[in-house]
Parts: sequence; C-alpha cells; structure tokens
Amino acid sequence: MSQATLSVREIQKSDIDLLINYWVHSGAEHMARMGVDMAKMPDEKAWRILLSKQLSQPYEQKQSYCIIWQLDGKPIGHSNVSRVVFGEEAYMHLHLWNPDSRKKGIGSELVKLTIPYFFKNMKLKKLFCEPYALNPPPNRTLEKLGFDFVKEHITTPGYLNFEQPVKLWELSLEKFNKMKLA
Repeated sequence: MSQATLSVREIQKSDIDLLINYWVHSGAEHMARMGVDMAKMPDEKAWRILLSKQLSQPYEQKQSYCIIWQLDGKPIGHSNVSRVVFGEEAYMHLHLWNPDSRKKGIGSELVKLTIPYFFKNMKLKKLFCEPYALNPPPNRTLEKLGFDFVKEHITTPGYLNFEQPVKLWELSLEKFNKMKLA
C-alpha cells in the first residue's frame, strides 16, 4: 500500500462550499469541543460573502487568510489566520473536517506545511494560536511543533466562540526561521 501524500494550498473559489459545509453541518458536539457558540454561527449566505471577500483581497488587506489541507490531492481541512495585523502578527486556527482524519498524527504534518504560507504571505513577526484548553489535540500539535506556551487564560478568543479557558501559543519569526520543517 502506498503512503498517503499530504499537501497544502491557498483557498480557491471551489473550496467555498466545502468550508461552508464544515461550519454549518459539522454538528453542535464537534463545534462545542472547539469552543464554538452555535448561536453565533453565520448562515450559509454570510459564510459565502466572508469567504468570497477573502479571495478577492490582496494579502495586505485580508482580515482572514485560509490554507486548504489535502490528502492525496483531496481537501480534508483547513488552517486560517484571523486577527491579522499585516507585517506583525496573526492568530492561527486548525480544522480537520472529517472525524476519520482526526487523531492520526497528520495534523502536525499539515501545520508544518502551512505555517510558511502565513509567515511569508502575511509578513508575520509572530504567529499565535489560542485553542480551547479542553481540546487536547491542537495543544499537543503546537507543543510538538515547537510553539512556545505563553499562558492559559479565560477569554472569548473569536467572534464564533463562547468565553472559555484557552492556551496561548506563540511562534516568533526568529524561531520559525530556525525550524526544520521538511
């Protein structure tokens, strides 16, 4: 049996329906594990507007920037940054869409392939990630990859979230430049 091939690429128009499906149809239980407040979930039309806008903006103007994760050339998830201050910092989010893709160790490999896009295209000095403290997989991934643990605190980390304990992780440009990602 051949080994699966992981790859990443920037979001394309053809990905919009896949992303909408993930956000709108993943189910309340999965969303709650990520700290998402379903009462704040945009409808499909609002998602389409948000994602289409992202596609048309230059990097310097993006409020969010999305990288699609692929297994054998088929989209299986995404990572995006939000709270972007171009040339300075952004906050990364990690999403494997299909439950069958989770807990297999591929998330770390996909994040390794993704973070160069964020540093290069958004000209970042710092990349943060603030996953729900009660969701162990993304926190393990960030630790394994060499992100620095900053603190655990209670906040509402994004417009879709409820107030929750989060773990704040940071990767500086200097540390990123020293990483062996291959």
